[in-house]
Amino acid sequence: MDGLFSLEGRTALITGGSRGIGEMIAEGYLKAGAKVYITARKAADCMATAERLSAFGTCVALPGDASGMDGAQALAKQYLEHESTLDILVNNAGAAWGAPFEEFPESGWDKVMDLNVKTPFFLTQALYPALKANATQDKPSKVINIASIDGQSVNMMETYSYAASKSGIIHLTKRLALELAKDNIIVTAIAPGAFASQMNKVARDHEDMVAQAVPSGRIGQPADMAGAAIFLASRAGDYVVGSTLTVDGGVTHARGSGF
Repeated sequence: MDGLFSLEGRTALITGGSRGIGEMIAEGYLKAGAKVYITARKAADCMATAERLSAFGTCVALPGDASGMDGAQALAKQYLEHESTLDILVNNAGAAWGAPFEEFPESGWDKVMDLNVKTPFFLTQALYPALKANATQDKPSKVINIASIDGQSVNMMETYSYAASKSGIIHLTKRLALELAKDNIIVTAIAPGAFASQMNKVARDHEDMVAQAVPSGRIGQPADMAGAAIFLASRAGDYVVGSTLTVDGGVTHARGSGF
């Protein structure tokens, strides 16, 4: 059991790692022993977060827009200028868009689908040689896609493309897992509930109110997200293939039951 949850000696790339859930995972990985690369569209934020997280280990900023095929390939090229192999890829960068059904724009559909579904696929494809380079059955590489409970159960907010994209990434996780397992690359996903972030401003700014709708009585904390991501990335999660780990305090099970 020694080192069951250790990431010592492993290298990770986390998209959208400058804030929110990506930053929570990055800090957890660093504390578990990994070398971490984070990317974000806003260069100043990416650099500042990498500098702060460097207190816990080696954290390198790779600022840039990773969206779509071109962005994914550019990020892969940027990463491969530093490393020749990759142990853990966390596809976390995401976007949301809300508008009434009658007014929902194509731009809001395409932006969300491109970043939330298209980018994880093509970034995994671009980094496929690096992911399988050192992967073995005893020490597989990992791809972890960040989904959402809105891809598992219905949120009545009119975020049509977001919900569809998160449902899509959950199914894509299953398909990729079956394809890449033969190369000792394990693909899984995490479906977060309410965590305080720039994307989830309601949880960030109205924590007490949101907590009332969570069966466990609170919103998610950084340690909750870090723990789930470390589990899947470490030896402890090696036999979890294609599954989505729901980290939501019970919200998914309670939707429609009065909570």
